[in-house]
Amino acid sequence: MKAIAITQAGAPEVLQAIEAPEPLAGPGEVLIRVAASGVNRPDVLQRKGVYPPPAWASPLPGLEVAGVIEAGDPVAMAEAGLQPGDAVCALVAGGGYAERCVAPVAQCLPVPAGLSLVEAAALPETFFTVWSNVFDRGGLQAGETLLVQGGASGIGVSAIQLARARGARVLATAGSDEKCAACLQLGAEAAINYRTHDFAAEAMRLTGGRGVDVILDMVAGDYVAREVSCLAEDGRLVIIAVQGGVKASLDAGLVLRRRLTITGSTLRPRPVAFKAAIARALRREVWPLLARGAVRPVIHAVLPAWQAADAHALMESNRHIGKIVLQW
Repeated sequence: MKAIAITQAGAPEVLQAIEAPEPLAGPGEVLIRVAASGVNRPDVLQRKGVYPPPAWASPLPGLEVAGVIEAGDPVAMAEAGLQPGDAVCALVAGGGYAERCVAPVAQCLPVPAGLSLVEAAALPETFFTVWSNVFDRGGLQAGETLLVQGGASGIGVSAIQLARARGARVLATAGSDEKCAACLQLGAEAAINYRTHDFAAEAMRLTGGRGVDVILDMVAGDYVAREVSCLAEDGRLVIIAVQGGVKASLDAGLVLRRRLTITGSTLRPRPVAFKAAIARALRREVWPLLARGAVRPVIHAVLPAWQAADAHALMESNRHIGKIVLQW
């Protein structure tokens, strides 16, 4: 099969098309003929050599795919109500940049009604991440306020829509007026340009001094102290990336007085059973929203798979709003 490999750690140009052995589906797995692959920030980090895949995962990049099931474990497929020929999207731990990809049956979801395979490829990584961190770990409830850092990112556009659809108030930050406008169009009540405004001060102003209940943070670093300062009592800060650095200082007194929770997670190394539980929740709670258009994938660009290097360069430019997808 054709695939896109990381030939060495480095710039986008190290991504090269290769001929690779076709993977074989093992127990509890399916083989997917890939139509489209989502591009995510962890792919960029893996390419740079700072985020290696788990030892048991494919060395090829790519954490989400959409396509058609070609073969697989018949018992596992039957239990999941799947069969060869079904169109699915799937979360994988690697191997998504290829014409064929193996995925655990439990991490496959049907393509939502009305969506194309390209659109479906933009769903798994972001929606698994948002559900696990905003709703499971962060415990966001209807009527609470969520602050999304990087609201125009692939994660951000999903978090804004899903939180709003489930009855929460949403504030977002972004790095340009254009991106702020996109956040507003997706349902954010307010969007804060972090280059021109202090997001913590704005969050406090917009909540009448109360603060926000949950923050979804992809920055960390010196953001943490400011985030703690604008959390409401019993607020939760959920860190899912450290683009601003891994070290932070904060006012521990605020944590005590306001009973704050600071937590975080990474999804890729978690076991299949953990991801399967998220998949079940998504199918029950989120897939109906996608089917009726209350939530939708936001795709900035679709590039041929052979232009994976261009896709990575676009992601690193931070010019995109929403997802970048490779089409096979």
